[in-house]
Amino acid sequence: MLLLTWYGLINMQNYTLLPEWAKQEAVILAWPHAGTDWAENLVNAQHTYVALINAVNRANAVVLLLCPQDEIDAATAALASNNQVLIVPSEYNDTWVRDYGFLTVSDNHKNYPISFTFNGWGQKFDATKDNQINSSLAKLCQQALIENPIVLEGGALEIDENQHLLSTASCLYNPKRNAYMTSDEYHTLFIECLGAKKVTIFNHGHLEGDDTDGHIDTLVRFTPLKAIVLQGADNRPHDPHFAELFKLQYEVSQALPTHKIYSLPLPLVLDDEGTRLPASYANYLIVNQHIIMPIYGQSEDENALVIIQSAHPNYTIVPVLCHSLVQQNGSLHCVTMQVPTNTIKPEIIAKAQLGVSIL
Repeated sequence: MLLLTWYGLINMQNYTLLPEWAKQEAVILAWPHAGTDWAENLVNAQHTYVALINAVNRANAVVLLLCPQDEIDAATAALASNNQVLIVPSEYNDTWVRDYGFLTVSDNHKNYPISFTFNGWGQKFDATKDNQINSSLAKLCQQALIENPIVLEGGALEIDENQHLLSTASCLYNPKRNAYMTSDEYHTLFIECLGAKKVTIFNHGHLEGDDTDGHIDTLVRFTPLKAIVLQGADNRPHDPHFAELFKLQYEVSQALPTHKIYSLPLPLVLDDEGTRLPASYANYLIVNQHIIMPIYGQSEDENALVIIQSAHPNYTIVPVLCHSLVQQNGSLHCVTMQVPTNTIKPEIIAKAQLGVSIL
């Protein structure tokens, strides 16, 4: 009923979710601070964010950095004066902005921010503050925010330029997200709200320790050259993940038979207590002919870099050490949200390009 009621309010049929390789003007991040889950590993996490900000700026995009008012001085001190960063005073529950930051849809003339409800990955964590972020960010955008009450996370979606949208059953059908929604209703949501022309929902694949219930951005990614990058485990045939990731690869080959598949090696990353962490090389960010890619200080890093370069021959690959990020069960793509060109007001982008400043 909620879905149908919402459709009655606004016609979204002419709006299309843009693929990640659309030209970008900004990337949204949320600064890690002592009031977040990074408290025990804060220095390392902040160093990773600085490296990520540098990589985004080198890819000709500014950073919109969410930051609590009382942490602005510390964030400013950590950045170089020539970093192209606009600090946006904000309160948030966590820094995984991929899952609560607005997505961008286009009608081929204008870009619109669109937000969904974030409920802490199926009510696992408090997300009250996270859900208020887009109302603030909307003030920076050229067009009004489109709000949708359905629970949906950005990391659960992958789309290409042909509007083929990918997601995972383990995430979408979690009863603590949208218990009332059927497969057909999800397909309708993706078609009507995000412009999908084809929808594929995979039934296999997971990473131990992943709080998201199997987000697609840790498992399967489109490339601009009609290929697929997949988090595999061929290098670890006896790993507990092998069977599920093998089944996922078969699903992908059946759903996308004309796509070349690039299978990534699986790293083995543990926390200080020996617990397996959900490290994925597929959790990379595409920004303006650059692939900003997570590495983990593991023997598989070099091979993964070679595979990503092969899958994106026209892109510059920029590795960022993300061992600190995966300690909190996520990685590089999870902490970012890209913003396509002509979404943010020009004066906001211009201000960010002048150096580190505060909104």
